[in-house]
Amino acid sequence: MLNYALDDVSEFQVTGMADKINKSRADTSTIWGGRFADGPDALMEAINASIDFDKRLYAQDIRGSKAHAAMLAANSIIDPADEAKIQQGLDTILDEIETGAFSFKAALEDIHMNVESRLAELIGDAAGRLHTARSRNDQVATDFRLWVRDVIDGLSSEMQRLQAVMIGMAEAHAATIMPGFTHLQTAQPVTFGHHLLAYVEMIGRDRGRLADCRRRLNESPLGAAALAGTSFPIDRGMTAAALGFDGPMTNSLDAVSDRDFALEFLAAASVAGMHLSRMAEELVIWTSGPFGFIRLSDGFSTGSSIMPQKRNPDAAELVRAKVGRIIGSLNTLLIVMKGLPLTYGKDMQEDKEPVFDAAETLGLCVAAMRGMLEGAEACPDRMLAVASSGFTTATDLADWLVRVLDMPFRKAHHVTGELVKMAEDRGRGLEDLSLADMQGVEAGITQEIFDVLGVENSVASRRSFGGTAPDNVLAAVKVARARYLEGMDGHD
Repeated sequence: MLNYALDDVSEFQVTGMADKINKSRADTSTIWGGRFADGPDALMEAINASIDFDKRLYAQDIRGSKAHAAMLAANSIIDPADEAKIQQGLDTILDEIETGAFSFKAALEDIHMNVESRLAELIGDAAGRLHTARSRNDQVATDFRLWVRDVIDGLSSEMQRLQAVMIGMAEAHAATIMPGFTHLQTAQPVTFGHHLLAYVEMIGRDRGRLADCRRRLNESPLGAAALAGTSFPIDRGMTAAALGFDGPMTNSLDAVSDRDFALEFLAAASVAGMHLSRMAEELVIWTSGPFGFIRLSDGFSTGSSIMPQKRNPDAAELVRAKVGRIIGSLNTLLIVMKGLPLTYGKDMQEDKEPVFDAAETLGLCVAAMRGMLEGAEACPDRMLAVASSGFTTATDLADWLVRVLDMPFRKAHHVTGELVKMAEDRGRGLEDLSLADMQGVEAGITQEIFDVLGVENSVASRRSFGGTAPDNVLAAVKVARARYLEGMDGHD
């Protein structure tokens, strides 16, 4: 059980507590008007303030305020002279924040009141007109949508760069044979290029989910006010267009109360992170001694404090682990939202930190994966050696029995299983059995069977659409470039 006394508040407000409490009460009285005689308890201030994390919404907040002020003036709700002062003051604040000259104050709770308070210092009473026909409820919902939209655009671009690296590697390794796995057991030979293109497709769908999220969130809450709309003659279409939204949200209650756009972003980020984690796991496996398929660069490997020979794939391991934070963020916000009646509750202040953390974490994981792959060196000889072991061409043998001898596949599967057992008992590969050995199991087998038993022949034969044949891979590389990299610098 947590048992905070006032003496413990220093954990939240490190220095000058008495002065900060008194200043908080003075500032809060200004924010809330005449309803309260006293300001909040220091612990209330500590739990209530969000400026430490929501200050990253500053650019979106100022952009939204500029659009709102322009609309108010255009509809004769505020004087054009006041609007001009507001616009100039907001530009000054933006410059102060971006140059580090702005002083954020916890007593002012959030980014919205920090900006408005500074605006009042700069331009006087005109600043008080900015909040006409607006509430912090629709203001924060607008800011948050703008921020998530910007993040989606940035993440999609970074994921596209990762795809470009993978596509380039796939082209270089279109004919590099490696084992394909099921249950992490050698199954059939594939090409390394084909394997990489699987992740290109996954990331393509991840980008598609983010694009879907962007499309659905691109409606403006601004003008919904606290929850019921406003009696002022505002033009919500004007502010929506100015902010790049497709239009205003239809229902004022919905506009301020839902965070499904943030949840959808977190869901899409979780799926994208899951794909990165799977590839990170493969890099961890592939760089291990028993596999030795890949060698990561020194820049993305670490050593051991006691074992000089070690090359640890720590970046891949951290990608694998950090994805848990993204998934946790989705769970966090779902739990925050699941029991809230309409419309706004202070619980919803907890919507931003999980989204901020997930976005930052996913961006870091995408960049780390790209860095690892850019410097990675494949080991084709080792890949080929493992692909050639474990009877990976057994399916090719069964297919040959079906295709040439017109044998039902279930019978072909049984015959092939007998031949695999024979080879295993003798410590040989299938290709090392004699024709007589094979005919002892199935008399119809001919010398032609040996044409399908080599891994090179096996891979080359997989020409069905989406298959692993090298020619298929090269064709798929061309399609992937056109599909995923169009418009990217150097890939038009």
